Amino acid sequence: MNRELTGKVAFVTGAGSGIGQGAALRLAEAGAKVAILGRRPERLEPTVAEIEKKGGEAYAIRCDVGIESDVQEAYAEAESRWDRVDIVVANAGINGVWAKLDELDLDEWNATIQANLTGTFLTVKHAVRPLRKVGGGSVIIVSSINGNRCFNLRGTTAYSTSKAGQVAFAKIVAPELALEKIRVNVICPGSVKTSIGESTHVKGDLEVLYHPNDPKTRVPVTQGAAASTSQVGDLVQFLASDRSSHIAGTEIYIDGAESLI
Repeated sequence: MNRELTGKVAFVTGAGSGIGQGAALRLAEAGAKVAILGRRPERLEPTVAEIEKKGGEAYAIRCDVGIESDVQEAYAEAESRWDRVDIVVANAGINGVWAKLDELDLDEWNATIQANLTGTFLTVKHAVRPLRKVGGGSVIIVSSINGNRCFNLRGTTAYSTSKAGQVAFAKIVAPELALEKIRVNVICPGSVKTSIGESTHVKGDLEVLYHPNDPKTRVPVTQGAAASTSQVGDLVQFLASDRSSHIAGTEIYIDGAESLI
């Protein structure tokens, strides 16, 4: 196993399941100590246990990334335990409410923007100080093909807008932070086997709102099968490592060509 991240500390939001969990497991396998963050402490412990079972080191921290004081306290807790943060994976997010534009309430819009876009802003903003302290590091934002390459999921106004905003945010801050050797990049996954659907609430007629492509051809590389979280984790590890030392301000699509058809 490649232990290229030995001595590093990773801070992963939304790490209790899905992509965040896959990223945390892969970073730990590569030698990093991992702060496992999420809103529900009971959902974090299985990830911590899995890492420890394999000989890694992890620590669960309760954090709602949409609340600034939570984010600040989470960084302080990680630093108190390990005295550094080198890698930040801004993954936490929700699907939120999917609805026709005129049926989407302002509080529903705000909830999705707060969790996905404001949460990313706060996670990256408060990463600067600890990353600066160690002379730089890697920030990896988890966005989506939706709102960037794909616009075929009607009803996802808030979600897709938040995901497009994450890419724009990364591009505007990347040159600024690169001057301090902090690299900011974005991963845009397509279909991935996760439980994020649990955070989706559809208002109105699902058949009207959701028109997926033919499942047999939706993901050409796999003839329709979604990616695994470990495959996304491989990309996170690459972007966290020195192997990607000249990559900054870039969005990388990991979708098996799904977004091109």
